Parts: sequence; C-alpha cells; structure tokens
Amino acid sequence: MSVIDVHRAHSLDKAHAREAAETLAQDLSRQFDVNYQWEGDVLRFKRSGVRGQLTIDHNDLHIHLELGMLLRPFKSRIEQEIHSQLDQIIQA
Repeated sequence: MSVIDVHRAHSLDKAHAREAAETLAQDLSRQFDVNYQWEGDVLRFKRSGVRGQLTIDHNDLHIHLELGMLLRPFKSRIEQEIHSQLDQIIQA
C-alpha cells in the first residue's frame, strides 16, 4: 500500500473550505474515476485500488489516500494533481 498524505493550511471559512474540497473531489473524480461522498466534514474517496479521505479543519485541509498496487505507479501524478488543484482553489 502506497500512501499520499497532504496537509494544506488555509484561511477560508468553513463554507468556502467545503466548496474548495468539493471542487477538488469533482476534478479527481473526472480524472481518476474516483467516487466520493461527504460524511459531515469528511469527504471519503473510493474506487478499486484507492481509498482515502479529505478532512476539513478550521485552518487545515488534510488529504489521506491509500493507493493499491496497480495505482502505485501513478502516485506522483496523483499527488502532483492534488497539490496543483489545492494551489488553485485555496487561493481563488
């Protein structure tokens, strides 16, 4: 199991942080065919070979993904896409 663990500080209010997380989830869903659903302030991701969550805190977004063996070669691409999307949506 390969793990991606990203923390990103933010100064967004809760509604805008949730909106940013939803934007990220939609993009990852389109690019990597990932299903997701909200459970309170936790956004859970799942598809064959990957599972994880995005947790919204008052000043931190925390993304934790566990990649299965077949997605391990795409770890750097997925992690890079997460960072890129967070850069765009947090500063938007």
